[in-house]
Amino acid sequence: MVFNSFLDAVVKIKHLELFGEISHAKMSPPYRQELAKRMQANAKSAKKAGVLALFYPNADFETNFVLILRKTYEGVHSAQVGFPGGKFEEGDNNLMTTAKRETEEEVGVPISKLNIIKPMSPLYIPPSNFLVHPFLAVAQDIPRFKKQEDEVEDIIEVALIDFLNEKNTLTTRVPTSYNVEVEVPAFKLNDHIVWGATAMMLSELKDLLKQVL
Repeated sequence: MVFNSFLDAVVKIKHLELFGEISHAKMSPPYRQELAKRMQANAKSAKKAGVLALFYPNADFETNFVLILRKTYEGVHSAQVGFPGGKFEEGDNNLMTTAKRETEEEVGVPISKLNIIKPMSPLYIPPSNFLVHPFLAVAQDIPRFKKQEDEVEDIIEVALIDFLNEKNTLTTRVPTSYNVEVEVPAFKLNDHIVWGATAMMLSELKDLLKQVL
């Protein structure tokens, strides 16, 4: 989709109601609901994070958005695909500030270029005890991405048209942080399997976009 047409349409999302759990449930792993119930007490004191679903024009002025492949490390989100973003830190005015700051740090897009369209539904992640707040954003210029070498393995530029293609929604088996392989709904984007919390947030994003595109 041509980026200028996308810009004209995406601003309409500001006025839409969020889908929240209705969207999240479409891409939820089968064990998530039970796990979330068992960790409900922890959720009240969860750490907070902000992430960005950032859309921008590519060199052909078609619409893309960016995901990152995280480095392999000792942690529950090792080597997973996610949105740029991270933990709320002292000094951040709010979680929108967090999402912008972390996006600049992780993929090199200056904060001044990041225009927030709408906050999306927060999502609790039991394995890491984080409440993640995603934001829909646009950058009107073609970004010059620069990955944060110690945290980001790769920058993944996803074409909007591929994201909206229903053929790229599938079910697959993945290993979980609990050493059990389970069948989960997922997106296949640029040959990466995206599942779990990121897929759940992408599901709401997709449902919102389908209302205006």
